[in-house]
Amino acid sequence: MKNMSSEQMGTMPINKLVLTLSLPMMLSMFVQSLYSAIDSMFVAQISEEALAALSLAFPVQMLMIAIQIGSAVGMNAELSRRLGEGKRGLASAAANNGVFLSFFHYFIFLIFGLFLVRPFFEMQTDNAQIIEYGIEYTFIITTLSIGKTMQIMYERILQSTGRTFYTMITQGSGAILNIILDPILIFGLLGMPAMGVRGAAIATVISQMISALMAFIINAKVNSDVDMEYRGFRPDFSVIKRIYSIGVPSMVMTSITSVVTLIFNNILLQFTSTAAAVYGVYIRVQGFAFMPVFGLNNGMIPIVSYNFGAKNKERLTQAIRVSIMYGIGIMLLGTLIIQVFPDQLLALFNASGEMLEIGRAALRIISLSFVFAGVSIMLASVFQALGNPMYSLWIQVIRQFIVLVPVAYALSLTGDVNAVWWSKLISETVTIILALITMRYIYNKKIDPLDELDLETERRPLKKQVATDNR
Repeated sequence: MKNMSSEQMGTMPINKLVLTLSLPMMLSMFVQSLYSAIDSMFVAQISEEALAALSLAFPVQMLMIAIQIGSAVGMNAELSRRLGEGKRGLASAAANNGVFLSFFHYFIFLIFGLFLVRPFFEMQTDNAQIIEYGIEYTFIITTLSIGKTMQIMYERILQSTGRTFYTMITQGSGAILNIILDPILIFGLLGMPAMGVRGAAIATVISQMISALMAFIINAKVNSDVDMEYRGFRPDFSVIKRIYSIGVPSMVMTSITSVVTLIFNNILLQFTSTAAAVYGVYIRVQGFAFMPVFGLNNGMIPIVSYNFGAKNKERLTQAIRVSIMYGIGIMLLGTLIIQVFPDQLLALFNASGEMLEIGRAALRIISLSFVFAGVSIMLASVFQALGNPMYSLWIQVIRQFIVLVPVAYALSLTGDVNAVWWSKLISETVTIILALITMRYIYNKKIDPLDELDLETERRPLKKQVATDNR
């Protein structure tokens, strides 16, 4: 895996290729979910208010990741496609301009952290303890988010060139470091002062910076498919436009999730802060199923983009089919675990009696939607890899704003918090139907015609030979 070249995306057997590219990412993203969950487990030992504060801060974290992942997805698709076309210069330009965008995105959240954190929490709750915990945590993770933005971009450059083994190292190392630092900084072990929620945030940003530094060094040492330029670099706005043409819809899609999570939290706060804390626990728990699927996506996207650029229909369709089957398997396993062990999962977060009662129903109801959600996620990534991100965007808008939010609000009017959780299953059912219809349309429009392109390519030498013979 270490020495895999980008050309192997066009030659290696698809099942082996998907596993080679995806397994390191799936493992590293599983570890990412683990340290995110452990972060919340340690914070839950402080108080339920501290856990609720992290739940309210989560939309900000999602927005940060949405903007950076969006540009990284655009860079990834552009870079992989150019490598498939044999255009090294354009592939390198995609990587360099992607790094430039990472600095730009960090500046946005630096401004947010300095001036907007307090108003963000005060508009959600009047619980002074939750507000203070939320400000402590969010100020640090936004103003020091340069590590996260750079980590995401450099890891995506490695993924785009088939070097996902190294992203397992960078993400895994950061996750392990975070897990080690959490109890030390939160509770004041090994002679360190007890910093509570602030310690959890500091542990997070330190691990992100270390991961970013590792990804930077690895790219410089082993990535021979692109030429990174720093001295005298000038942004190329034509390249940035192409990156954003694919990346912005991805940003908007995940940003929509951030906004909807904010709205969902506020619907739950009308019942009790415990319900919001439960939702925060659910987000951490569901990550054990969703994050490996996102890792699978990260392995699939460069394969689909590369083979679409190389006009290889057979390999492209096989990559999609194999990836979706693996995604379904992961989601089925996640559903089974949550259905059987909800109490044990909630107990990891120091759940009170009320939290257990609300959380048991929440986990079991929402997990019924996992398989639908997994397939929809995979198909949305296919749309992006083929250069049609707007389809993913519109499906996401319908899923979140037209279905999920109105249904959740309507169900909240029943006065039963458990009814609200069913809105997730309803929205995912609508989404999978729309995603399958859209996939059929894109297949007919962009994938099926590749047969004609292959046939025309084969005919050209024959036509040339016939013309020569006629002379």
